[in-house]
Amino acid sequence: MGKIQIFYDVMFVISMLLTLLYAKLWHKHFSINLSLTFIFIAIANLGYVLITQASGYSDAIMAQKIVYIGGCFLMLFTMLNIFDICKINLPKWSKFAFIFIYMAIYFSVLTIGSSGIFYKSVDIDSSGETLKIIKEYGFMHTFFYIITGINFILSFGAIIYSLKMKKEFSKKIVWLLFIPEAVSFFSFFGGRLITSDFDILPASYVFAQIMYLLIAHKMCLYDVTETAVDSLAETGATGFVSFDKELRYLGSNQTAKDTFPEISSFVVDKTLPKGAKYSAEILSWIKGFIADNNNDKYYFSSNDRIYLIDVNYLFDESKKCGYQLVITDDTVNQQNIQLMKNYNTQLEQEVSEKTADIIKMHNNLIRSMAMMVESRDNSTGGHIIRTSDVVEILMDYIMQDEDFTSEFNITSTFRRNIIKAAPLHDIGKIAVDDAVLKKPGRFTDEEYEKMKRHAPEGARVLHNILKNTDDEDFKRLAENVARYHHERMDGSGYPDHLSGEDIPIESRIMAIADVYDALVSKRVYKDSMSFEKANGIMLESFGKHFDRRLEKFYLSAREKIEEYYVTEQS
Repeated sequence: MGKIQIFYDVMFVISMLLTLLYAKLWHKHFSINLSLTFIFIAIANLGYVLITQASGYSDAIMAQKIVYIGGCFLMLFTMLNIFDICKINLPKWSKFAFIFIYMAIYFSVLTIGSSGIFYKSVDIDSSGETLKIIKEYGFMHTFFYIITGINFILSFGAIIYSLKMKKEFSKKIVWLLFIPEAVSFFSFFGGRLITSDFDILPASYVFAQIMYLLIAHKMCLYDVTETAVDSLAETGATGFVSFDKELRYLGSNQTAKDTFPEISSFVVDKTLPKGAKYSAEILSWIKGFIADNNNDKYYFSSNDRIYLIDVNYLFDESKKCGYQLVITDDTVNQQNIQLMKNYNTQLEQEVSEKTADIIKMHNNLIRSMAMMVESRDNSTGGHIIRTSDVVEILMDYIMQDEDFTSEFNITSTFRRNIIKAAPLHDIGKIAVDDAVLKKPGRFTDEEYEKMKRHAPEGARVLHNILKNTDDEDFKRLAENVARYHHERMDGSGYPDHLSGEDIPIESRIMAIADVYDALVSKRVYKDSMSFEKANGIMLESFGKHFDRRLEKFYLSAREKIEEYYVTEQS
C-alpha cells in the first residue's frame, strides 16, 4: 500500500470519526447546512479512497464522480452554513439559484466519460504508485471554478461583514469560521502548487471538520435560549407537557409527571383519555389559550402546592406546531402575594377607619360651626338641622330619576356633598349685626337689606375657610348653596338676581328645603303653618320661586317630609 493511498485512507477514517462525533454532539438547533457539511466531507473523502482502489477506467471515473459529490455540494453547504452562523439572511430565491447551479454542475460531472461538457477528454495513468486520472477540462469545469470563486468571495464577505458590523454574537466563532475557509481556499486553488502527485483537499476537509466541531461546541454555549431551556429541563424545576395542533399528547418531562402523576398513563400521539384525572383541566387551559392568547396563565393546586401553568405555542424553529404547558411551583410567590393582600386589606381597613373618623370629625365641626352661627339667631332654632334632613329626603327621590341625575351630573358624591353643605347655607349670618339678627319682629326695609347680605357673606366666609381643601367639588357646591339659596327662578331673588338655569342645581334644591322649613316652623314673628297651607304655597311657587322640574320630587317626598316634621314636633 502506497503513501498516497494511506493518506487518503487516514483522511477518510478521520472524517468518518469526526462525523460520528458530530452526530453524538448534535443538537436540534444546529443548522442543517452544518450537518450536511460533515456528511459531504465524508463522501468526498470516500471518493478519494475509491480512486486509489480503482482497478480500471470505469472504477476511476465512478470514484471521480463521487469526489465531485462532495466537491460541488460541499462548497454550497459551507457557504450557507457561514451565512447561518453569521445571522445573515439570504433571500430564498438566491438559495434556490445556488442549489440549481450546483445541481447543473453536478449533472455535467455525471457526463464524464461520455461527453465533453465537464471534461473534454479523460484517460487513466496507472504507471505511478496509484492510478491517476488524466483529463482536459471542459467549459462546465471552467464555470465550476467561477462559481466556486464567487462562493468563496461571498463567504469571506459575510465573515468580514460580521467582524466589523455585527455585535450580537461571538467574534471568536467568526474567526473560527475564517480559518477553515482560508485553508480550503488555498487548498482548492493552490494545492497543485505544493504537489501534483496527490490532492491535499481531503486534509483541508478534515481540518474544516475539526474547526466546525469547535464552532458547534461554542454555539451551544453562546445560544442563551437553548442553554437556558436545557438547564431548566435538566434541573427539574420546571415541568413541560407538549401537544400537537390536534391536541394529541407528544410527551413531558419528569417534573410534569411528578406534578400530574396521571400523565404517565397518557399515550403519545393519542388525545387525552376522557374521564382521566386532570384531562379536563389541561384541555380547558389549552382551549382557553386558543380562544384568546392572553389567557395564557392558570393556577392549579395540588398537595398543598400552587402551580403556575403557562400555556404557549410549541415551535419547530419559527413554525407553530402545537402547544406546550410550562409548569412551575408558584407556592412561595402566591403565599407572599396573599400575605401582601392581607397586609394591604388590614392597612386599607385601618386607613378607612381613620379616614371615617376624620370625615366624621370634619362633618361635626361643620355642623357645630353652623349651629354656633344659628345660636345668634333667636328666630330660627333648629333650622339648619331640619333643612339638612329635608335636603337628604329630597335627594333620595332625585337619585331615583336616572335621566335627571344624568342631565345635571348628580352622583352619590354630589348627594353626600349637598347634605353636608346644607347646614352651612346661612353661615353668612355671622356677619349680620346682632341688632338685626336678634330682632324679635319683622325687619324694616333697611334691616332686610342688611339681612340679605348674609348670602354673599356666607359664600365669602366658606371660600376663606375651605380655600386650602383638596375637595374642590365640595368647596364649589358649599359656596353655591350659601350664595344662591335665596335666588328665584323668575329672577326676583337675591343677591345676584339669577334666574332659570343660571341658578346652580344645588341652590335650587336648597331653596325648597329652606322655604318649606320657614313655612311650617314657628318663628318669633309668626306661628307655624299647617302642612296643607304650606303645601299650597309651595305648589304655587313652582315655576316662579322654585324650579318646576323639581316639583315632582317634592310631591314624591311630601309625605315623608311631613312625617319627619311630625316626629320633630312631638
